[in-house]
Amino acid sequence: MTNESRPESDGGSRTQEEKSPHAAGDGTQPGATTESEGAPQSGGESAAGPAGQAEPQVYADRCYRSPGALAGGVLLLLLALWLGADVLVNGDGRTRLIAAFGLLFAVPLVVAFTLRPAVYAGQQRMRVRNPFRTITVPWGTVEGLRAGYSNEVVAGGTKYQLWSIPVSLRARKRAARQTERAERAAASGETANALARPTGLFGLGGVPGADDGGEKRAPSDKAIDDLRALAADNGEKPAAQGEVTVRWAYEIAAPALVGAIALAVLFAAG
Repeated sequence: MTNESRPESDGGSRTQEEKSPHAAGDGTQPGATTESEGAPQSGGESAAGPAGQAEPQVYADRCYRSPGALAGGVLLLLLALWLGADVLVNGDGRTRLIAAFGLLFAVPLVVAFTLRPAVYAGQQRMRVRNPFRTITVPWGTVEGLRAGYSNEVVAGGTKYQLWSIPVSLRARKRAARQTERAERAAASGETANALARPTGLFGLGGVPGADDGGEKRAPSDKAIDDLRALAADNGEKPAAQGEVTVRWAYEIAAPALVGAIALAVLFAAG
């Protein structure tokens, strides 16, 4: 009986082996190459996770700041510390108190209006850091971004200024002249090199005709264009929904208020 059972089992195994090539063609079998495994990943998606679902690529937030404000803030702080240190070392008792409380009042204000302002823009929200408060704005709540005499974001029915993206009317006029010059060159058939003129300090600011054609934009307007594109691309995503939150910068306001009160008391007593 055992000798007869072995040929039956062998025949069954051969039948399964004959069917295995057809089963191997199914993409659900182990060892099969799926599209997410064999195909190259796109730039906007990462490799498939444990559940087999592709996760979106996470990028670092873009940061928009004013180089001129940063440079001016550093210079003002160095000047204030130099003068304050000289008074603290060489002054008398009352003068030292005035210098100390003056620094306590002035240094936070200089930091607030020069070094602190910044705009951080990511895939879910933008974070506006103004002198005395920080506003977190999800892209789904953005109603508009305005570029007039000041740059503003309108979200949740409220308008917030973007201190770190100041408007330069001079830069706008320069960009308009470059655009007009490029349009005249295109209309007359002249090449870009023929109209290239040095711009900026000592001719080191680049040449308007050296880059590709198109409308020239001021740096602040380019930043607003980037923010508008981010709002349009991410405004409908579920992760970009929420409410606008505002946090006051007490670490800036409290020292400045203490310094102002102390100075007022000293001058009133003197």
